[in-house]
Amino acid sequence: MTAFTGELPGLSAAEAATRLRRDGPNTLPAPRRKNPLLVLAAQLVHFFALMLWVAAGLALLGGMPALAVAIVVVVVLNGVFSFAQEYRADRAADRLRDLLPVRATVRRDGHPAEVDAGVLVAGDVLLLEAGDRVCADATMTGGRLAVDESMLTGESDPVRPEAGAGIYAGTYVVEGHATAVVTATGPRSRLAGIAVVTAAAKRPRSPLNTQLQRVVRIIAVITVTVGAVFFAVSMVLGRPLSDSALFAIGVTVALVPSGLLPTVTLSLARAAQRMAGRNALVRHLESVESLGATTFICTDKTGTLTRNEMSVVEVWTAEGLVTVTGEGYQPTGRLDGTPGALRAVAALADSAARCSPDSRAVHKNGRWLPVGDPMEVALHVLATRAGAGPGPAPVSRHPFDPRRRRSSVADADGLHVTGASDSVLPRCRTVPAGATGAVEEMSNRGLRVIAVAHRPGVSTVDDPDEVERDLDLLGLVGLEDPPRPDVADAIAACRAAGIRLAMVTGDHPGTAAAIAAEVGLLGPHRIVVAGKDLPGEDGALGELLDQDGVVVARVAPEEKLRIARVLQARGHIVAMTGDGVNDGPALRTADIGVAMGASGTDVAREAADLVLLDDHFGTIVSAVELGRATFANIRRFLTYHLTDNVAELAPFVVWALLAGNFPLAIGVLQVLALDIGTDLLPALALGAEPPNPRTMRGAARTGPLLDRRVLGRAFGVLGPAEAVVSMAVFTAILLLGGWHWGDTPSAALLATASGTAFTAIVLGQLANAFACRSEARWVGRVGVRGNSLLLYSVGFELAMLMAFLFVPALSHLLGGTAPSALGWLLAFAAVPVVWLADTVQKAVRAQLSRARP
Repeated sequence: MTAFTGELPGLSAAEAATRLRRDGPNTLPAPRRKNPLLVLAAQLVHFFALMLWVAAGLALLGGMPALAVAIVVVVVLNGVFSFAQEYRADRAADRLRDLLPVRATVRRDGHPAEVDAGVLVAGDVLLLEAGDRVCADATMTGGRLAVDESMLTGESDPVRPEAGAGIYAGTYVVEGHATAVVTATGPRSRLAGIAVVTAAAKRPRSPLNTQLQRVVRIIAVITVTVGAVFFAVSMVLGRPLSDSALFAIGVTVALVPSGLLPTVTLSLARAAQRMAGRNALVRHLESVESLGATTFICTDKTGTLTRNEMSVVEVWTAEGLVTVTGEGYQPTGRLDGTPGALRAVAALADSAARCSPDSRAVHKNGRWLPVGDPMEVALHVLATRAGAGPGPAPVSRHPFDPRRRRSSVADADGLHVTGASDSVLPRCRTVPAGATGAVEEMSNRGLRVIAVAHRPGVSTVDDPDEVERDLDLLGLVGLEDPPRPDVADAIAACRAAGIRLAMVTGDHPGTAAAIAAEVGLLGPHRIVVAGKDLPGEDGALGELLDQDGVVVARVAPEEKLRIARVLQARGHIVAMTGDGVNDGPALRTADIGVAMGASGTDVAREAADLVLLDDHFGTIVSAVELGRATFANIRRFLTYHLTDNVAELAPFVVWALLAGNFPLAIGVLQVLALDIGTDLLPALALGAEPPNPRTMRGAARTGPLLDRRVLGRAFGVLGPAEAVVSMAVFTAILLLGGWHWGDTPSAALLATASGTAFTAIVLGQLANAFACRSEARWVGRVGVRGNSLLLYSVGFELAMLMAFLFVPALSHLLGGTAPSALGWLLAFAAVPVVWLADTVQKAVRAQLSRARP
């Protein structure tokens, strides 16, 4: 660190120790941690899990401990898996402490000293220079700084505080050096206040969670009602209490889709893995489906819509215009212009680079990255590309002043000045013809225009307003932060998908509007409003934002939070992007918090549901597409599961309706083997069905997961088809084996018939898996390609069927033996029957749809 001298001697070591004991360490308050056991317990006692616990208890009371143990294993495994996925969530406030530096330079007892940042106290004199992280709230007392406050304010341009102005913990110095007196540490800092707000913000329940709760309630009502009815029927028919209880338990287990929870969880995890392959890291599994339901995206500008690379694209000089090309901050590039113009640009770039000696580009992790103000780094890159060499050491310097909007450096070659064109041009003794027109033309194209001037014979800038006159204009520099090349297509895809957009940024309104217009985000009404000018009434703000394509600039953290809440109140599913500490509360409150992985802070990443590993807006669109596909996939495997439930319930219904004179075709352990053993992987494979070309056409499908179409297909068509085949096969095997009505079949015959019925249901589910790939197209059009996981899972389903039939221990436990050759032939009839029923149902629905006016 550079040693500073100044008027303030700083605290004595003794006084600093006294204040440390009084005020405590300079650390953020640790968030209250959830007990991991309580977090795990919550995964085991939600409503759907409770239903399975009840089913396990009934199985135990009914004298079926094996069934009870199997159900408990399902609940526990799913709870542990969900716990492992969610355990690291909700710790955004804890990450705030990582923003504080380990060491800080202060003046103690009149001398500079490097101390642990945790022992800073109010009254300490901080010695700051470029590259330092500010580790406590403080007041500037001398010197000049450029401070990056983007993590607190969202503003991308560095702030240049005057003496007496405040600077805050968590920010960092990008230019200059100064002294400052600490005013607040630890829990009293502004950073700590944001931590409290972040921790207090509650994450809303996801649409998927809401939908699954609805599905569970419907299934619970059906299960309890049907179980109670058939228990009563059994008792009325004079069956013993134990048989009636067994029957009720069988009905309950048959109707509860035991594999639904692990299937949903694993399907979401699979989708999350696919999103990671597209540079979108999902932190909360339920967010996968929420993304698909998104109706409004509030996006930042810098780095999300743009490359976050300030680049010089053209330079105007009196000798002519020079265009500049090159990738980001790489030193290599190309300058195109006349020889005279190129020489003029080399002199201009050399002078401009001397005004910011602390800025530079560095090569790190395979990329060229800026150190310092991005605009000033871009000027240094221009100097390198123009072939300018290092100049003499600066003698004196006056950093950029927001009031003057200029910066200047004096060295052996004279005075070098850079700044806004309307600040520098009036101080030039002559302005070449065409300069004013060039400024207007570049500004109209959304370029940031910087003027560069020189005055020979000046060796100091002690009084900048006095010496920054009679300048010679060297030229004008046009800079841009270019939009990402495919962001316009991504925005168009959002609009085609019925998703509304708003730019919510801390940048200048003009810059934000220019970028929004260039990428196609700015709406037809071209509404650009500063955060301070937003309507005070929530209803008016909602109407403003709902016009689509609104640009909200210079937005404060609390305004960003309010925008999310107002849009949610209007029924929107809101995705909000952010990268700074200040974005934490808004990211937690939004339905989908989207953080930047490459440039964002740990705080933003921990508060978010989705982290963009490449900071690219287009990645959000890809994630939305996968989220929509996941919603459709959940409907697919719901249809698949519920179809199986109908086939499983049919034997119990027939047994009850025929007053117990007809033997049970399958037992409750066979039901559980179907739900968990054979059905789980095909259902999961349906959950991995890739998006089809129609996924991003039209508004998101946000209706109920369990609607009339799903229920109609499962309970009205596919389920009954499987049930009819399985019961017909069971009856045929009994009759062919010599069974007569009213007789009790032999144990061997009953086992063979039960195994055959079990086989028919499994094969029917195999056919059902392919039928469920589409709600509209028949199996022949969908085919078997496009989802290799489904092919593997069907192979596994057949392998499990063979194990259940031919492994003696398993077949004895389940109560069914392998079918005969004729039994296999009859069981295979389930495949064409299910496909025929599916094809007819889809054709009829398509015909009715075309007939509607």
